Amino acid sequence: MDLLNTLVDKGLRRELPTREEALAVLATSDDDLLEVVAAAGKVRRQWFGRRVKLNYLVNLKSGLCPEDCSYCSQRLGSKAEILKYTWLKPDEASKAAAAGVAGGAKRVCLVASGRGPTDRDVDRVSQTIEAIKEQNEGVEVCACLGLLSEGQADRLRSAGADAYNHNLNTSEGTYGDITTTHTYADRVETVQQAQAAGLSACSGLIAGMGESDTDLVDVVFSLRELDPDSVPVNFLIPFEGTPLAKEWNLTPQRCLRILAMVRFVCPDVEVRLAGGREVHLRSMQPLALHLVNSIFLGDYLTSEGQAGQTDLDMIADAGFEVEGAGTTTLPRHRAEVGAEPETGGGCGGHSAGCGPCGDAVDEPAAVDAGAPAARTDLVSVRRRGAGTDLAPNA
Repeated sequence: MDLLNTLVDKGLRRELPTREEALAVLATSDDDLLEVVAAAGKVRRQWFGRRVKLNYLVNLKSGLCPEDCSYCSQRLGSKAEILKYTWLKPDEASKAAAAGVAGGAKRVCLVASGRGPTDRDVDRVSQTIEAIKEQNEGVEVCACLGLLSEGQADRLRSAGADAYNHNLNTSEGTYGDITTTHTYADRVETVQQAQAAGLSACSGLIAGMGESDTDLVDVVFSLRELDPDSVPVNFLIPFEGTPLAKEWNLTPQRCLRILAMVRFVCPDVEVRLAGGREVHLRSMQPLALHLVNSIFLGDYLTSEGQAGQTDLDMIADAGFEVEGAGTTTLPRHRAEVGAEPETGGGCGGHSAGCGPCGDAVDEPAAVDAGAPAARTDLVSVRRRGAGTDLAPNA
């Protein structure tokens, strides 16, 4: 297929596809799916070999968020029967993190519900970071605390944080449809604050909220321009008790096309398969490893994932290997501070090639024909790990 040959060639050169090419990936048929996966897999292997980085989530503070993000089980007014608790103590969070590290996680992601941290919250998280680093040599720590105020990113960096996560989630044009209590621009500003403080930026999206193909391409192109080191791709978990509980728009095939499109647009960044993979990819998760180079191990913030050992077995059975603590995740040209971009620019390498290319015609949200019935049985609320007396899944 000429399209895929072109995209592989561009991906190996770190050259931005056109919007039309990105849209064409999403429009490919199920008959062409394995060819799409194989093509994007060539790009993935060029920059990351067969390594899979494991990440582990610790929900420091769960539920009771004042924001109204429609997709979130922790949102204002949510009736989802999730765990609700206030801040974990540093030793509690460190114990939870240690379970993930013991399971093979290279990065621990510390998350707290809320609009953004107070200065006292930053002090709490700083103490937690220090405790985790003291007990787990070499572990990376990423904080995800919402919108940052001036100076907070610097304080987190000084405490030992390696990265900061704040997702764009969806396109700028449709952002107001899913959240009204803050803006898309607020999210972009927080990512930029993290970058300015020297933190590795982590920013991604949520697919399956009823968005169009154009919306997906828009947010991924925006992410490339923003230039995060990590791009988590979440698939909506439609929790009962949230406004998007009835949004079941994804099939395993569509999820794979979305992941392939992200890999072609952001060839040399850590593309992470995040929340919802068990719900929407199901038995086709191993195919996704040919597209992503990073996953979350075990459970998520408010939902349960598959068993940690099952994740490890899946990686090994698919012919991949867990990335070791002594291995640098990113390619050398991205990992080296101050490195000059190669011809064609990196993912968001702020070169002329990173701007939008062409005009796309909008279309209604795509729902795969013959989509299977909603698998509500696969949406399982987390009842173990952080905030409980039960052992975590790692």
